[in-house]
Amino acid sequence: MKSLNPKDLKVRVLQQYLQGAIGPRPIAFASTVDARGIPNLAPFSFFNVFSSNPPILVFSPAYSGRDGSAKHTLLNVKEVPEVVINVVNYDMVEQMSLASSPYPKGTNEFVKSGFTALDSIRVKPKRVKESPVQLECKVNEIKELGKEGGAGNLIICEVIQIHINEGVLDAQGFIDQSKIDLVSRMGGNWYARANGEAMFEVEKPIVTCGIGVDQLPISVRQSKLLNGNDLGRLGNVEKLPSKEVANASKALEKEAAVNQARILLKQDKKMEALALLIKNL
Repeated sequence: MKSLNPKDLKVRVLQQYLQGAIGPRPIAFASTVDARGIPNLAPFSFFNVFSSNPPILVFSPAYSGRDGSAKHTLLNVKEVPEVVINVVNYDMVEQMSLASSPYPKGTNEFVKSGFTALDSIRVKPKRVKESPVQLECKVNEIKELGKEGGAGNLIICEVIQIHINEGVLDAQGFIDQSKIDLVSRMGGNWYARANGEAMFEVEKPIVTCGIGVDQLPISVRQSKLLNGNDLGRLGNVEKLPSKEVANASKALEKEAAVNQARILLKQDKKMEALALLIKNL
């Protein structure tokens, strides 16, 4: 395994490693204005949600690794501590990328990238009409992480108004992950699309508490036919199946038993899958 000390690497090399390893990253398409009201629109992938009560988002415009200059977004929120975070879906990703071009300060990226500017309700920056969710925020704090090129600036902002395109909602009125079609940043020029087979569900062990992989029978736990995901699902059962249930399972060759168990796991029949494996491994 390659082992590196970040202090031994040039900033551009370190950034490539970090962005290549930490992903996919959600995109904050940030709309801001300066003290004169001149708009700016720029995407940032150092971004996430960090609290629901209060609703806090954090994104980080870094100083340029080339010349150490500050992003226009950072300069703007220092003058007008407000921002609209527009989420990015697949239908707008090329326009969003165009808006990231290093245009000179004062350029209206809404116009350059062909987006439609909408008035916000509680903040001065405009919203992006094409974005499926637009979050009006006040900036609570800006935390500088360094002064050299590549150093980030954490913009900690509080959501004070939410706008959601009703076309991405499900029957219960929540955001349908298959409809919103979000995109995220990977390393280099790569993006990821949260759509189709790229999305999958994993049951959250919040209400129940699984027995854990360490409590699985040794024949199952040490089987070379099972992978980490198999063991993780099996360890999420609340108790081991009884000997009677295991003995009642169908007798199969080991590989056939594992294949059948995986089918059962996809059907969320964890107890039946574990009983089958106990019988045959």
